Amino acid sequence: VQLVESGGGLVQAGGSLRLSCALSDFAVDDHAVAWFRQVPGGRRRGIAGINMSKGYQYYTSGLRDRFTISTDDAKKTVYLHVKVLKPEDTAVYVCAARKGQEQRLSPDDYPYWGQGTQVTVSA
Repeated sequence: VQLVESGGGLVQAGGSLRLSCALSDFAVDDHAVAWFRQVPGGRRRGIAGINMSKGYQYYTSGLRDRFTISTDDAKKTVYLHVKVLKPEDTAVYVCAARKGQEQRLSPDDYPYWGQGTQVTVSA
């Protein structure tokens, strides 16, 4: 299982960003893919997940209004669209995968992880 993130960078507050998670070497329809973020010294926190077989999306409460998870038609990439970025969104954003279709957003439930991409939001 390989996951490779891209799309991070320095963004001004109020802007938007699209992060990508390229998937390879696994049967995606058997898995769920999720995005997490982590600040220095903090724990990874779930943002959103997607059922790769049915396309169902699920979100951490309070984040649905600014974050959207999606996948391309080929199911090779999972995206995280973020709008109205705030300085407190500054973090390393990481995608992860787990076998199974349950809607879970605890990092403990995900065995496969990418390296992450840094997002920095300036005030």
